[in-house]
Amino acid sequence: MLSGERWEKYLLEFLLFGWGTYLSLICGQQGCIAHLLRKIRKLHAVFPELQSIRQFYIKFRKILRDGERLQKGRRQLGEEVFKRRLRGLHKRLDELLKWETPNDILTDIIKKVTRQRPRILTFVEHDGVPCHNNYAEYLIRIGVLKRKVSFGSKSAKGAQAYAVLLSVYTTCQLRNITFVDFMKSSLKQYIRTGKPILLKEYSQQESIRKAA
Repeated sequence: MLSGERWEKYLLEFLLFGWGTYLSLICGQQGCIAHLLRKIRKLHAVFPELQSIRQFYIKFRKILRDGERLQKGRRQLGEEVFKRRLRGLHKRLDELLKWETPNDILTDIIKKVTRQRPRILTFVEHDGVPCHNNYAEYLIRIGVLKRKVSFGSKSAKGAQAYAVLLSVYTTCQLRNITFVDFMKSSLKQYIRTGKPILLKEYSQQESIRKAA
């Protein structure tokens, strides 16, 4: 559970695919633009003769990259310059969506981008928020690969146990903790006390040990 400032930040920086449930949240929303770019690339691969698709893609990607640079340089630029350049990005995006005489394929692409319009440049205003959720997909990739190899767990208990281990493993990755070392310490404490060690306790112990 999240509370206080952490919960507010979570709501503000919520990264979504665009699902209806998520869209109902009253918070700042950022769509996964990597999915949009991927769809445009696929359409261009199918219709390479339609150069307007490629031109739209390049301009759209340029706006996103300029947004990433603006996000990173906010402190150096100052708020006044930052806000002025952010307005410029929004203007460029709006102009891009007013493409003159688009073909049928590009019209469909513009409709898709327009639906995501309110969630395209939100990331620029929030430090550390990406314009995609590729990292989240990377974190669950190990579970996907395991399922492909083993065809999933054979029982509900097995699935639950694996989910818990995967959650602990992923959290260790995010905290730069060696998963094997943590599991050894946790099992040793469980044998001694009947209770496993928590990640927070383990981190504190490691900090004390390194400082000694």
